[in-house]
This record gives sequence, structure tokens and C-alpha cells, in this order.
Amino acid sequence: MESKEKVSAFLDDSLGNDDAVGIAEKIEKGDLDPQTITKDAIARAQRVNPHLNAIAVEDFDSALERSKGSFSGSFNGIPTFIKDTDQVLGLPIYLGSRTLPGDISNKFSKTAQQVLATGLNHLGTTTTPEFGLTGTTESMRFGATRNPWNTGYSTGGSSGGSSALVAAGVIPIAHANDGAGSIRIPASCCGLVGLKASRGRIKDKEVPGYFPANILHDGVVTRTVRDTWAFHAAIEKQNPAKEFPPIGEISETYRTDLRIAVLTETCHGIQSDDFLVEATHDAARKCESLGHNIEIISNPFYKKFDQDFWLLWTHLAFYLRYGGGKEFSSKFDPSQLETWPQFLVKHHWKNLYKLPIAFRRLRKFASEYEKLLEGFDILITPTLGTTPPKIGFFGPEVDGETHWQRINEYLPFTKYQNISGAPAITLPCSTDSEGLPIGIQFASRLGEDRLLLEFSKQLEEASSWKSLSQVK
Repeated sequence: MESKEKVSAFLDDSLGNDDAVGIAEKIEKGDLDPQTITKDAIARAQRVNPHLNAIAVEDFDSALERSKGSFSGSFNGIPTFIKDTDQVLGLPIYLGSRTLPGDISNKFSKTAQQVLATGLNHLGTTTTPEFGLTGTTESMRFGATRNPWNTGYSTGGSSGGSSALVAAGVIPIAHANDGAGSIRIPASCCGLVGLKASRGRIKDKEVPGYFPANILHDGVVTRTVRDTWAFHAAIEKQNPAKEFPPIGEISETYRTDLRIAVLTETCHGIQSDDFLVEATHDAARKCESLGHNIEIISNPFYKKFDQDFWLLWTHLAFYLRYGGGKEFSSKFDPSQLETWPQFLVKHHWKNLYKLPIAFRRLRKFASEYEKLLEGFDILITPTLGTTPPKIGFFGPEVDGETHWQRINEYLPFTKYQNISGAPAITLPCSTDSEGLPIGIQFASRLGEDRLLLEFSKQLEEASSWKSLSQVK
């Protein structure tokens, strides 16, 4: 395989270049039907997946059968995939790991139920790194999932399989989830829109009650802001988060006086790469041209935040290692764990004494975050600390200490909203020197998802972002 191959599934078929909202509108008018678009999505998947390696388990025949029926949700039978972190009735679940035998699920997870209740029709499951524990999608179970913009590069992770299929044009929308940025990281690497909504907007996965925060959030990756908005509006109709202002229907009117903070340095006071700083400032200048007020700020968060978060992350790996038999399968085999999770568990044991004070500081972080946002409506940062990495940079062959150093540099910004619970979205605002996408992250206060979506749609309409279908 050539290291600079682009992989595109966009064809002159029923799916065309449309987003999910556009396809749903055509189905509603009778111009398209679920059977046709399902057949075309399967054909697209079969055409490009040998180059991308993004599908964990196919369910094409059952999807075709379902497409002959009716769909109650607003997405009208549009094809999608569910990430291999969630049970899908009749399919094996692996969580990207050789430790699990692939037991056949006898039900849908609560999240999968909620996603599919919007009217989406799943074609199978998508690849993830082992237990979603890193920022690429490479595993010993499935191998490397490749970026359709350039197959020599990573999709990011851990929702990299879903992101690759959406970016390549196989489907317009796919399930994703986010524990340290795993919706936003691959969306950034693949030129997509990825929203981590406010905690409680969707039925998120559960963590033990003693954790300082539930860092696990579910959602989708899409190619347009309106698809992300339409998905969360559909979720809200099923299960409204009554403690927050409603997201509501897609708006065409926008505010022009938002107070926007621009942050490009880590909690250690280290500036991001010049390329990412310039891309972030370009996005800020675009916001200013729309009438918003921009202020560049220094990082206001406590210097040990990264240290504390990664201690929490090691505890999550520890929890999976010693609870896998109970949580996932009686046949869970921890001897098959890859190098990175093993390293995290060892790091956890070595630093166990630091955990109580780290958890105490993390519990206080939500109020610290909200205090900063009292003076601003939007916080802009780079999504990542580096441009998209090459395949193998975070691969399962990399030793744990090297992986640890690299991922600390790679993820300086996305973790804030996993702890605070606040919403954050990545938008494909730029490209790097290799022509790969660069995402910029926009965040707001807890519950202000509608404000963030309105702002994102305004910025999208004023910008010239290109999907892979428009890149020659």
C-alpha cells in the first residue's frame, strides 16, 4: 500500500455527497428509500474497507432486511455503524481486545438502543484500540485503521473506525464515544465534526461512584454541524435532560457578540506547536470577523491537572484489568493484554499513593472550569497537541514509556471537558503541511450545547471547509 494513498467512497449513487439530514429529507419526500441507500452504503463499505480496515464486524445482510421495514426516528433508515465498545444484538463484541473471545451479544447496550432509536440502521461495528485506551485506532485484535485522507497516517482514536468510514463517505454519521477526547481526536484527524455533549445529554456509560467524575460520553461523528445537531435534537426528544436548557431544533439565526477566550498553551504553560497556534488564531480571527469579541489568555488551570487525569486513566485501565471478567466475559484473559494497558496498570500500582489527592483535585475541577467560563461564552483551543500521527506512532508495538510521553504531548486540551462535563466540539478548520485535517476545539459552559451548536453552524457557514469528496 502506498503511504500517501487517499481513499474515497464518494460515488454518483443514492448517497452522493449528502449529509444525513439531506438524505433523510429525500427519503421523507419519496425521492429515496432506505433499501437503496443501504445497498449503496454496503457497496461503498466493500469498496474501501480493504484499504481502511475500519469495520470490526459486518452485519450487512441483516441491515438489508431491516431496510425493508419502517423506521420511527427522524433519520429514516440511514445507515450507520456502532463502535465496538457497545453490545449490538446478535454480533460479537471485542472492545478491540484479544482478551475477549467475542461473545455474541443477546441485547443492545443502552447507548446503542438510544442511537438506533433516532432511526439509524446499523451495518455492523467499527474498530477501536484495546478498550479505547489510546488516541489512535491500532490494536493486536484488528490491526491498524487507516486515515482516508492519507493511509500512512492514523485516524486518531479511539473512535477511529467510525471516523474513517464517515470521512471516506461510506456513511454520513456513526456512533462514537469519548473518555479523554475519543470523539474529538479522530474527528480532528479525519476532518469531521465531533461533539462531546454535556454530561447527561445522552445515556452515558457508567463508572464506579468513587471516580471523581464520569468521564465517559457517547455521541456521533459527522461531516456537518447540522447532522450533529439533528442527532442530539433527536436524542433530546427521547430523553430530555431537564436540568439543562434544551438543544431544540436547528437554528438559522446566530449571536454576533460572544465573548471568546483563545488558549494555546498547556496547563504547564508550554505553547503548542507554531502550526497549531497559527491555525487556532486563524479560527479566532474568523470569529472576530463575525462580530465576536476575542481575548487571548494564558492557561488558567492548575499545573497538576494532566498528572491527575492520567492517574485517573491508569486507574481506569486497572479497573478494566481486574474487573474484565465481571464486566465483559467470564472468558476474559488478561494475559492477552497489549503493552500499553499493561504499562498503565503497572504505572497505577507504582503511583497508587497519589490517587486520593489527585481525585480530590479533579473533583474540584468542574467548579474551576465553570469559574473561568463565567467571563466567556466560548473557549477556543487546538483540538490536539500535534498534527495527525503516522501509523505506528502509538501502535501496540511501542513500549509503554514512549507511548506515555507521546500521548501526554498529543492530548493537552480535550481532557478538560471530560472532567468538567462541559460540552466541546471539534471543527475541521485547517490542514497541515501534508494536507491532513486540523481540528480546532470550541467549548462552553455545562449545559450550553445549543449555544455551542449555533456558534459552530455560524462558523461552518462562514468558512470553506472541504470534505474528502471535494479534495482532488
